[in-house]
Amino acid sequence: MNEEMHAIQSNNTWDLVSRPPNANVVGSKWGFRTKFRADGTIERYKAQLVAQGFTQIPGNISHNFSSIVKATTVQVILAPSLHHQDVNNALLNGTLSKPVYMAQPSGFIDPHFSDHVCQLKKALYGLRQAPFAWFHRFITFLSHMGFRESQSDLSLFFLHRRPSIIYLLLYVDDIILTGNDPTLLGDLIQRIHREFSIKDLGQLSYFLGLGVSYTPHGLFLGQSKYSCDILDHIDLLDSKPVSTPQVADEILVNTSSSFSNPILYRSIVGALQYHTITCPDLSFTINLVSQFLHSPIDDHF
Repeated sequence: MNEEMHAIQSNNTWDLVSRPPNANVVGSKWGFRTKFRADGTIERYKAQLVAQGFTQIPGNISHNFSSIVKATTVQVILAPSLHHQDVNNALLNGTLSKPVYMAQPSGFIDPHFSDHVCQLKKALYGLRQAPFAWFHRFITFLSHMGFRESQSDLSLFFLHRRPSIIYLLLYVDDIILTGNDPTLLGDLIQRIHREFSIKDLGQLSYFLGLGVSYTPHGLFLGQSKYSCDILDHIDLLDSKPVSTPQVADEILVNTSSSFSNPILYRSIVGALQYHTITCPDLSFTINLVSQFLHSPIDDHF
């Protein structure tokens, strides 16, 4: 928590001011999460201060857009020279266009100004406009460096200086860089480091649930941790694996009782759809069970 508050204060995120009359003051809350490595081991524990954006009202909400990277884009740019960068407290870099007032965080209330509130100057996690504010801040910086935005994926940017070409993929605070010119690539990474607080994660090993390993013949993508997370979600992590291939001409019909938890069924099918990135052989079966999302039965599960 102290580390998070130090980052917020260093970023000059807010000013402590008297509460304006009739102002909407959003709440603040501490969140705690665990970050994992590709193999499922714990990397670190993180405390994060978030604004309770659900208490915002029209008038202090601007753009709430957030770009989502396409899975096909990730597959296209994968190459041996992949550099993985993580922006520390990325959303704190976004600048707010409208004033937002927030309650002082629990455990860090100024004893001399306990009735004051935080007037946010920078975005904070939880604010509805925070993702857009950060995205706009970063792409403005990229455009000054000469990057152009892809027309097919808003998260993909490229810099073309013949004969060199650099690709940059952004997903919230994760950045992947690759290109055919190591010198230019290194220079661009240094410029990004000078502008933002960045953690250099080195060669890409884990991104969006995809584990990346390197072989003499290229890259190998796996989702072993992602698979274990799905099994853990449905309490089957300790079950014995059995090879049960889908029969191609099998017809699923409503012959048994309704499945007791259709929401769980839908969430599992949705999670398995993402698994087809590395296991395309699952596509047929997942397509089949997806036809019963509205009213699944026990046999489907």
